[in-house]
Amino acid sequence: MKIGTNIMKGLLRVLSALPLGFHYACAGVFSWLMKDVLGYRKDVVMTNLARSFPEKKYNELKDISDDFYKHFGRIIAEGIWFGGCRNPERLKKQRLVEYSNIEVFESAFSGSNGVMVLTSHFGNWELLGGCLGYDYRPDGHLPDGLQADDIIFVYKRLKSRMWDEIIGENRCAPVLYLDYKGYVSTDKVIRHVLERKDRKLVVNMLSDQCPYRTSKSEDTVEFLHQDTRTMLGGATLACKAGWAVLYMSLFPTAKGHYEWRFTEICRDASQMSPHGIMQEYYRLLQADVEAKPWCYLWTHKRWK
Repeated sequence: MKIGTNIMKGLLRVLSALPLGFHYACAGVFSWLMKDVLGYRKDVVMTNLARSFPEKKYNELKDISDDFYKHFGRIIAEGIWFGGCRNPERLKKQRLVEYSNIEVFESAFSGSNGVMVLTSHFGNWELLGGCLGYDYRPDGHLPDGLQADDIIFVYKRLKSRMWDEIIGENRCAPVLYLDYKGYVSTDKVIRHVLERKDRKLVVNMLSDQCPYRTSKSEDTVEFLHQDTRTMLGGATLACKAGWAVLYMSLFPTAKGHYEWRFTEICRDASQMSPHGIMQEYYRLLQADVEAKPWCYLWTHKRWK
């Protein structure tokens, strides 16, 4: 197992060293393999689109589906290249992601005792691990008192231990040189936060999945014309801690360029309910999806 893991890591390191343009050239191949050769979840994609956009005709849905698979290919290409970003310099040179309103985050961080950033499977969520390298202002720096390990990225473990290790290292590539310890699995995040209760933390959590099988939550909101069960973990943690809550969108502006946009949901989550936070989160996410529907992860079996 370890030998296979090291071989795969080595192969990905070699590939990631190639220019991003090379990977974009391969993106079309990835898209073709998934859509036309493997037929990866094509029925799921069309079913999700039809239910989410009941006003659209079949040809319109088919166009969105085709654009989605092209986008999915680019996600894979960008993810492989991203694994070679072993320090922020490569990210700064490429300008793959830029903050459009970092002041919203800075205000929330300075005005509260912690920040919960609710993210989603929109844009390219695999790029979240590079956030420390995305501020390209001449005076770019972390807010006072914030250390790299105080920025926590919550992930769900993969069934394959090999791929869990490989993808985890790839996602955190730009901060590995800092001996980063903020990549935390869902089953350990509460303990991780409690052990650092003396620190002001920033927790990034993908929150648009269907609740896990072990979840007892029956909270639902309306999202894309459908009753949607919510994951309340991030919102509940923020409410109990009295943190600020931000919605974050990794919005594509051009090929090879994304904007990281923040929208404040609340400054003190103890004044809201987890349900109320998730209602606003899904309202903001729906606006993004309606603006660029091909950017959302339609292969996800979101409505079970």
